Amino acid sequence: MFDPVLAEIRFGCGRSPRLAAPDSINQMLAGLLGPDRMATEFPIDSFESFGLRLADYRRHGKIRRDSQDAATRDAAEADQRAVIKKGRHDQRDWLVAHVLRRVNSTTPLRERLEGFWADHFTVWGKSGPLRTSTSTYVSSAIRPRLVGSFGDLLVAAVTHPLMLHYLDQQGSAGPNAPQSLKHPGRLGFNENLAREVLELHTLGVGGPYAQNDVRELAELLTGLAYRAETGTEFRRHLAEPGAETVLGRRYGGDGPARLEDIHAALHDLAKHPATARHIATKLARHFVSDTPDPDLIAFVEDAWLDTSGDLLSVYYALLTHPAAWDPVAANIKQPFDFITSACRALDIPGAVLRQRVVPMVQTPLRLMGHYWQEPPGPDGLSEDDSTWISPQGIAARLQWAFMAPQVLRQDLPDPRAFVETALGPHAPEVVRFAASAAETRADGIGVVLASPAFQRM
Repeated sequence: MFDPVLAEIRFGCGRSPRLAAPDSINQMLAGLLGPDRMATEFPIDSFESFGLRLADYRRHGKIRRDSQDAATRDAAEADQRAVIKKGRHDQRDWLVAHVLRRVNSTTPLRERLEGFWADHFTVWGKSGPLRTSTSTYVSSAIRPRLVGSFGDLLVAAVTHPLMLHYLDQQGSAGPNAPQSLKHPGRLGFNENLAREVLELHTLGVGGPYAQNDVRELAELLTGLAYRAETGTEFRRHLAEPGAETVLGRRYGGDGPARLEDIHAALHDLAKHPATARHIATKLARHFVSDTPDPDLIAFVEDAWLDTSGDLLSVYYALLTHPAAWDPVAANIKQPFDFITSACRALDIPGAVLRQRVVPMVQTPLRLMGHYWQEPPGPDGLSEDDSTWISPQGIAARLQWAFMAPQVLRQDLPDPRAFVETALGPHAPEVVRFAASAAETRADGIGVVLASPAFQRM
């Protein structure tokens, strides 16, 4: 059942001419428990570190607003622009880091899982320096919790400052919160976060919840806020007093509002059967097929319920079901997976990627329909193949396949060897022949990268 080539292509970041394929499912999972060498070798700032520049930006903004001196205001505005400029520069560097982690990782399942969960818990900074902070959110909230309890991952993502910002939770006040009563009509009440927690993060669209559950969870979440300097905090003066009932369970009401009650509700949602079904389905669709085997979904779902959402057990179930190793490649690679797997197969050096990241990665991603860290909505990227095989998207992939390799590598490999590197024994004979018959090495490499065999996983 286990196939090392499929392990690299379907559950990893593609085949590499330099890095050995895993020899077992146990080795794949053990890699998730070992040191995170890629995070050390290709670092991305933590959100806590990023918060310092956010605080700096806001401090300069206050000076600009309060000062009566034009020169002081101009200097403060220039300082704010410098913070924004550094953020854009760092965001490009972090994109390089994400790519190089995939090119060089000996535990590529970690990189794929980071991508899956970062998309599941989609965020985007909508203003100021936060526009460029997504990678730091992933670095702090997602990557350290790829194994362990889904409940812990859910709490970390939902209560993260960038999630609170993205879903307009900052400053949401309960109708009967002390601050609301003190200033009638001045504070708002937000249901966005509660709705997405139920609809996207846990139970799923059509899950067993009603509008009243959304309302009650939203009231429970009031008080969640953040400061640039200190991160997430709980402000009782904004929290709705009394008990809230979500899916028939009561939270709070036995004293002042508490952050612990929010955590308890999220942990209960993490263990709910509808959550198990929703995320088991998403995992199967993401890694295996748009139309996954119902038995595969049920097997992963059972592992979730048996372990209360222990993620390592869930991954084990996904990887040990026979449907996961169906040799027929069913899923189209999303644009980032396509580009990074090509870079891994070509073993592109880091120095070249740093110089060429915008024209060779960021811009082509847009042409393929993937706006890096600018999600179309809180539901993240589409898992439907039809999204990625539009005429423009296919044209952009073909252009990249034939043009990018010769820009990224002057010493292109022999296409006949590259077929083996990229696809191994799964390479169709027609692709082998086309690569060997190509007039130039660039054309031969392009034929392999443009082939359906490489475009699918």
